[in-house]
Amino acid sequence: MKLLGDFLTPKFAQFLLAGGTAALVNILSRILYSEVMPYAPAVVAAYVTGMATAYVLNRLFVFGAGDRVMAGEIATFVLVKVLAVAQTLAISLLLARWALPTAGIVEGAETLAHIVGVVVPVFTSYLGHKYWTFRNHRA
Repeated sequence: MKLLGDFLTPKFAQFLLAGGTAALVNILSRILYSEVMPYAPAVVAAYVTGMATAYVLNRLFVFGAGDRVMAGEIATFVLVKVLAVAQTLAISLLLARWALPTAGIVEGAETLAHIVGVVVPVFTSYLGHKYWTFRNHRA
């Protein structure tokens, strides 16, 4: 039951707000980057911009200052994000290519699978950041 309690907190709501803001920064910065570079590099640059925004917002407004060396904390943050991308891909592919078609859901299967694939890592990333990235923080 403690695990469920992690998600029924103001801190989780702050995490969602920080993540939503970072996602918006990602999208808007891609539009700006596309003015000066091709689409694919703009997407990558925007992802990095969004990830940096997420780190700063989480450190300042969600988890607070800690006693870890910032370089190590950033590396852990990026690792949690990389694991989240891998999780998104795995869930999306598993659902779209096997589970949903097996359940008779073919129309819109890829979109539904992608939505679930994006939502699940919100919860696992929160736990990763709370108990690993920002584990020694005051907030």
